[in-house]
Amino acid sequence: MSEIFAGCSCFGLLMAMGSYQLARVINRRMGKELCNPLLFATLFCGAVLLGTGTEYEVFYQNGGQVLEFFLTPATICLAIPLYRQFALLKKNAGAVLAGCAAGVLAHMAGCVLMLVLFKMEAAEYISLLPKSITTAIGKGLSEELGGYPAITMAIIMLTGLFGAVAAPPLLKLFGVRDPVSQGLAIGTSSHAAGTSRAVQLGEIQGAASSLAIVVTGLLTVVTAPLFAQIAG
Repeated sequence: MSEIFAGCSCFGLLMAMGSYQLARVINRRMGKELCNPLLFATLFCGAVLLGTGTEYEVFYQNGGQVLEFFLTPATICLAIPLYRQFALLKKNAGAVLAGCAAGVLAHMAGCVLMLVLFKMEAAEYISLLPKSITTAIGKGLSEELGGYPAITMAIIMLTGLFGAVAAPPLLKLFGVRDPVSQGLAIGTSSHAAGTSRAVQLGEIQGAASSLAIVVTGLLTVVTAPLFAQIAG
């Protein structure tokens, strides 16, 4: 079957899109978070790669470039709910900054804890520091600080998937009902992938999550170099 991927450069792209749409149908009918379209499509395509012995580069080829091209405008579209709810978010500017700062510090503290418990190498530890920000920022930050960009990208992806799937039940478990707080929690911890789920919860949640991506990214860029010195 790997020959099919090699013969059709867009086959992987079509499969990713098809599995995502299939998961949306299943999710609407079952209403289960484990049927999250992003998670389902990722696992399905990964299973196809392993089952057929197909390399990632062969699977996507030109189709992967199409996905990468639309990644930036898709992320920019998250600014639409942010614009619509700007007045509300401006009113809660203090809460936004405090929430994002607390999230970044908690994340950094968790990375330090893993460094100590698992006796990680410096480069491995540094690779974890940008895990809760977008790939575009996280990859460059990891490389600049001396981490492994490939590991960072994988961790960022897993973090986003976990947030997209687990955020709603966790918010319910801890009794977080305020829409601004819900959005901040999701955007701070699971960047754009989580924000795509926050948008489904409501426009306010999506706007707060979109803003949290920006604030969290800036705070991480500032604090990560300081925490990276701990491993030195």
